[in-house]
Amino acid sequence: MTTEASRPLRADARRNREKILSAAVRVFAEEGLEAHLERIAKEAGVGSGTLYRNFPTREALIEAAYRNELSRLCDAAPDLLATLPPREALRAWMGRFIDYATAKLGMAEALRAIVDSGVNPYAHSRELIMNALASLLDAATAARSIRPDINATVMFAALTGVALASGKPEEREQAEQLLDLILDGLGHGITD
Repeated sequence: MTTEASRPLRADARRNREKILSAAVRVFAEEGLEAHLERIAKEAGVGSGTLYRNFPTREALIEAAYRNELSRLCDAAPDLLATLPPREALRAWMGRFIDYATAKLGMAEALRAIVDSGVNPYAHSRELIMNALASLLDAATAARSIRPDINATVMFAALTGVALASGKPEEREQAEQLLDLILDGLGHGITD
């Protein structure tokens, strides 16, 4: 027996859900926890009823928006490796990590409220990110386009540092320069 909750979403319902989640990240990042859900619905181009049908509480929306950003980041790794050379895939993913971190930092107040309510949206975040990052580093190492002595833990620390130092949208150019610097360092000592 199929229940309504277990049935896959129709294509239009899936698109609406994605639009709501993207709008939620933007609005919560701009306005914090005080963001009006009606504004999110309007930004997404859906009615309030559609928003509340998908996310009956503010907390459910915040958690889903964060988890969606995390999934987008981690799911990008195999797609990038399938379409780009490993070093370029790694660099593209590094930029996506900064996008993710910027959204997370922007939503910090809203995410803190979720944690305070007893929900841990970060429960598996680090593991998922580390797995995605390790796959990119392994591919680039196997292609001999980066040094083999840098692991996912070290790389995660470097990317987190860039996000903390230059994670605001207005600092994006600096973040990109820092990512290029890291990538150059990863190639140090590699000879053809």
